[in-house]
Amino acid sequence: MTSSSRGPQEGTLPRRRDARQNRDRLITEARAMIAQNGVDASLEEIARRSDVGVATLYRNFPTRDDLVRALYDIALAQLETVREEVVAAPSAWDGVVVYAERVAEWLVADPSLPHILKRMAAVDPSAQPAAEFGKFIASLVAQAKRDGELRADVETVDLALLVTLVGSLGSLGDGYAGQWRRQLGIVLDGLREPARDRPKLPGRPLSPNEFQATVHGLSRRARRVASRRSGSAKGNGAR
Repeated sequence: MTSSSRGPQEGTLPRRRDARQNRDRLITEARAMIAQNGVDASLEEIARRSDVGVATLYRNFPTRDDLVRALYDIALAQLETVREEVVAAPSAWDGVVVYAERVAEWLVADPSLPHILKRMAAVDPSAQPAAEFGKFIASLVAQAKRDGELRADVETVDLALLVTLVGSLGSLGDGYAGQWRRQLGIVLDGLREPARDRPKLPGRPLSPNEFQATVHGLSRRARRVASRRSGSAKGNGAR
């Protein structure tokens, strides 16, 4: 009698676990698809890549905007974690650095974010929870200027734009994405008061050949193959 009463409860655990896993896969694939194709990415393709049926997708997210809102809520939770790290920084300038590094890293890792934020602004203009975070960063910027660490002519919007630009490297492919820390280091140097010490830039710059390969989306191996084919074609033409 005891085992029969426990049976249904035990049976629900794997189903709940499967449901969570299905939802997690849908979230992961939705991010990837939205990064590539924007918020109008095919829901059927998201379901297929998640190895679930379309019905499972709609059970979790009845509409496209429900899916976007779920992704938005996850982003806000991550933003709150960034805020906690900034608060723990030993100085206002250190907080600016933490903010810039975490948000740039976040954008590089998840290129779907700009699409999601833009859609949410259109769907629900009154929902602006990130505005409070903006006020918090503004107070941080003001304190860093009073401390003589941040250039007096830099505004909060300047910082947000620069971090967004560095973060956008994630949407350009791995060759660019791997350079974000170095480029952010250059940006942060430009934001400091001239009299302050400048730390060594992280990483190394791309060589001219590496940069060209990145621009054209070619790996080293692909360049060699393309070069051989080009040479072969010229040889055949000469005959």
